[in-house]
Amino acid sequence: TRSRPSYVTCWRAKFMEAFFSHVLRGTIDVSSDRRLCDQRFSPLLHSSRHVRQLTICNMLQGATELVAEPNRRVLETLASSLHTLKFRHLLFSDVAAQQSLRQLLHQLIHHGAVSQVSLYSWPVPESALFILILTMSAGFWQPGPGGPPCRLCGEASRGRAPSRDEGSLLLGSRRPRRDAAERCAAALMASRRKSEAKQMPRAAPATRVTRRSTQESLTAGGTDLKRELHPPATSHEAPGTKRPPSALAATSSASSSTSSYKRAPASSAPQPKPLKRFKRAAGKKGARTRQGPGAESEDLYDFVFIVAGEKEDGEEMEIGEVACGALDGSDPSCLGLPALEASQRFRSISTLELFTVPLSTEAALTLCHLLSSWVSLESLTLSYNGLGSNIFRLLDSLRALSGQAGCRLRALHLSDLFSPLPILELTRAIVRALPLLRVLSIRVDHPSQRDNPGVPGNAGPPSLIIGDEEIPENCLEQLEMGFPRGAQPAPLLCSVLKASGSLQQLSLDSATFASPQDFGLVLQTLKEYNLALKRLSFHDMNLADCQSEVLFLLQNLTLQEITFSFCRLFEKRPAQFLPEMVAAMKGNSTLKGLRLPGNRLGGGQTLGRQRGKELGL
Repeated sequence: TRSRPSYVTCWRAKFMEAFFSHVLRGTIDVSSDRRLCDQRFSPLLHSSRHVRQLTICNMLQGATELVAEPNRRVLETLASSLHTLKFRHLLFSDVAAQQSLRQLLHQLIHHGAVSQVSLYSWPVPESALFILILTMSAGFWQPGPGGPPCRLCGEASRGRAPSRDEGSLLLGSRRPRRDAAERCAAALMASRRKSEAKQMPRAAPATRVTRRSTQESLTAGGTDLKRELHPPATSHEAPGTKRPPSALAATSSASSSTSSYKRAPASSAPQPKPLKRFKRAAGKKGARTRQGPGAESEDLYDFVFIVAGEKEDGEEMEIGEVACGALDGSDPSCLGLPALEASQRFRSISTLELFTVPLSTEAALTLCHLLSSWVSLESLTLSYNGLGSNIFRLLDSLRALSGQAGCRLRALHLSDLFSPLPILELTRAIVRALPLLRVLSIRVDHPSQRDNPGVPGNAGPPSLIIGDEEIPENCLEQLEMGFPRGAQPAPLLCSVLKASGSLQQLSLDSATFASPQDFGLVLQTLKEYNLALKRLSFHDMNLADCQSEVLFLLQNLTLQEITFSFCRLFEKRPAQFLPEMVAAMKGNSTLKGLRLPGNRLGGGQTLGRQRGKELGL
């Protein structure tokens, strides 16, 4: 018989939760069953009290139905029972759906019990919708200009007129005016385009043909390329409309943060919103020319997503350094972001998870601005978000959050394809920024340029981020690290371990050291400084030449569980090494578990079983 999943504590509640979701999305036809279509019975109301987790997909299906007046009791019940709200595969939504989502989040988060918000697989996030979810999750509320007042907020909030500053940050029901974060991002993009025009050499003939064929194909279809890439201003902002002084000040502040670039003219019109694009693949330096019937459409894809990002990698590092200098005082307002204190502040969530949600410049700025004062946040997960140089802004915001009274952040999970910092330097920076962190999981799949000191032009990050000073003692209890290819400096890892005296669980994935002596140095540090360590795991590491170090590790009397998975332990001298390993385990009375999957035991399995019987393994 199949074992039941451990996370399901009540199968009846799990069934009712799934039933609620199917009825809400319309995948179950209620009218097909006379018992479900009875007017005296509401399927949503009956099953809502069992719902602990709700998933909103695609074009926000279900949000409008939940905030409708006939389902008021359903929403009230969800506000007390729902704990986790998930968004999956979101698409572009209309204004009405966003207004319904605003009311739904206000009811479930600000006046409800939702403590976790997770976003999954959003390849091209819609800026307005993403910022709306973030600000509402952080506890900030601004009712839409045409939306109904919240009956739970009290008379004070009902009669409160929205200010222009709040409307610029907390997005309204209509297509909003560009907020300060977007203006800051537009200034950065404008300066980037100006520097590209001056620094980039003439395009190759193949590239010129690609762009010309793209323009011809768009013109033939009745489409103007400039209008597609630079949409006109929204209807509610007339060309002659004057911006308030606060908006002008925010714009000038955003322009001042790009001092290393050429300034945009002060009298120019507001820059259009940067077009979202996918990150180009590593190693591709320009547009690819193709031949065949679909060449023009593929060239259009290259023009939009590849040619426009030819010099993005190098300039993102420069922009990150400028941003780090601007955020030196841990004051995000210096980048043009408005103050949040003027907005209504409500209850906020404690767990935020972003899985495969690429963060644009304005989205990263907004997230970092919110994080700097998000004291109720206890767990943060950023997985494959394409942070790039925005990692410096994230570190500054985490440092500012750590200085806030009542900061509760105790778990941070960070993973990405690339990082401008080597993983060990990034780990040191995080540990210094968050000394009260309990759980840190960090993974980088590909090495950064700074992992290769021989590459010319590898300028180090700002000294305010990385510094060479010693790491102060921290409260880490669990550390998980997934390394890119390439040898890692053992002294940097040892410095983190020395400062983590409370460490109880350590996991190293794909770690490579220059020599067995470096691996032995790490094990010696664990034995001397991490006396509370109970669980140790190594995965996908070549330890064939480190047999003596492995024997030394098995003699550690504090460890209770050790895992060597796919570490090639028995690739060399299996007949001799296995008896030595068994003898070392005999003298360790504290070891309760040893896992050795994928280590090429081969012919030593019989001997291992015989010696294992002697130990009772």
